[in-house]
Amino acid sequence: MKYAKDTRPKGVSHKAAEVLVEALPWIKNITGKTVVIKYGGSAMVDAQLRADVMNDIVLLKIVGVNPVIVHGGGKAITEAMEFVNLPVEFKDGQRVTTPEAMDLVRTVLMGKVNQELVEALNEHGNFAVGVSGADAGVIVAEQASPDLGRVGRITRINRPLLDDLVNADYIPVVASVALGEDGGFYNVNADMVAGHIAAAIGAHKVVFLTDVDGLYENFEDKSTLISNLTLFEAQYMIENNVVSTGMIPKLKSCVTALDAGVFRAHILNGTTPHSLLLELLTSTGVGTTMHSTEEACKFDSHPLGNFASKLLENREQAAAQAAAAERFVG
Repeated sequence: MKYAKDTRPKGVSHKAAEVLVEALPWIKNITGKTVVIKYGGSAMVDAQLRADVMNDIVLLKIVGVNPVIVHGGGKAITEAMEFVNLPVEFKDGQRVTTPEAMDLVRTVLMGKVNQELVEALNEHGNFAVGVSGADAGVIVAEQASPDLGRVGRITRINRPLLDDLVNADYIPVVASVALGEDGGFYNVNADMVAGHIAAAIGAHKVVFLTDVDGLYENFEDKSTLISNLTLFEAQYMIENNVVSTGMIPKLKSCVTALDAGVFRAHILNGTTPHSLLLELLTSTGVGTTMHSTEEACKFDSHPLGNFASKLLENREQAAAQAAAAERFVG
């Protein structure tokens, strides 16, 4: 037998219940829908951050969301290339990928990085399945430029394998390696992969986890962090170079997804604790949200279901009883 004074020395906290009640309408809005999550940056490299993000993705899965994860692995590729003395070169922000480097890219992305993510997800159950973009021709690409070697430009996404995995209740974890139109393999930008996959499979949302808090109008001025913008505004920023170089692929991918009918696109900091949950399951969010139109900025709200209403009633009753008890004691 245990006493409440020992197991709950500070009394009963209602904060956890309040958080759940706030999240309920958002959970109801997203349950059963597919969300493509591009995962990268420091949140991928740091083991604890990686575990935390994977935990949040599993939680989304448990509440009924269908996550599809897309990843690159730039830092891991650079380290591997340096280890075997392959030259590391970039042109216009893209990695020059020789045939020798492409073999290493495949090994790192499909072997090391992909399997680390699958392992982290599967600590909670057999949720995740590792997929290369070359598997079943999920991602098909052509050479982007002779100067870049085996760097690909996406020509099409073949969705049946992803559909089958999602319908079977798995979480696909997709490495950004493409099958070439010429029969070889291509290194493709993971941001662009996420946008194209979201468009092809009819995702509800696409989320880009990065190392910064979102999209800035002026990156040097942190007060210009943008919370919401429309597709038109995003296109204007791209066309007029009103965005940092590193954000261009993400912004272009958001445009690709929204143009194809994806409801919303999000850019947020993956190193912020639980940023994915805060962005998708709260009213305020933490990153930048992009909408197809001004009208889409409005939350597609639904009345609280009976279960949520009961929780609210119980919370209010508990608060009233606690107040009455305090008055009686006083």
